[in-house]
Amino acid sequence: MPVNPKCVIEIGIANAIHSAAGIEMREECSQYMDRRRAQYGKDYEEPNGQALLTAGYNLPAEHVIHTVGPIVYGKLTEDLKEDLRNCYKNVLKCCVEHGIRFVAFCCISTGEFHFPNDEAARIAVEEVRKFLEKHEENFDRILFNVFKDVDRALYQELV
Repeated sequence: MPVNPKCVIEIGIANAIHSAAGIEMREECSQYMDRRRAQYGKDYEEPNGQALLTAGYNLPAEHVIHTVGPIVYGKLTEDLKEDLRNCYKNVLKCCVEHGIRFVAFCCISTGEFHFPNDEAARIAVEEVRKFLEKHEENFDRILFNVFKDVDRALYQELV
C-alpha cells in the first residue's frame, strides 16, 4: 500500500485500508514513525520504496505490507521509476522473509500520487516477473488488484 512519506494516510487506498483495518493499524504505523523520528529526528520522512509489515487487524488479511510510493510532481524521472521498482522489490522481499505466500498489490502510486498508469503497470509486472525468476517457489499467488477499467486493460495486456 502506498503511504505518504510523512506517513499521512488520509488519501487514496491507504486511507481505505487503514479505515477498514481499524484504529490499531493506524496506531501501529504511528508508533513506528515515532520510533523512526526518535532515531533520525523529528522531520524524518520514510524513504520511497521501503516496506513495513503490520498485522491486518480487522481486515481478512493476516498482514499488510505498507510501502512508500513515489509522488510525481511534474515530470516522471528515472529516480521515481526506480523508487517504484523498489516498492515492488521490497514488498516481495518482505513476503519471502516472513513466509507470506500470497500477496495482493494495488496500483502503487497511481491516482493521488500521479504516477502514469501505463508506466506503473509495466514496472509492477516487470519487477514481479524478475523477482519470481529466483523466488517462484516462495509464492502461491500474486494478485494485481485494480479499480479502474484502464488499469484492468493494462494489466491484462502485460500478464
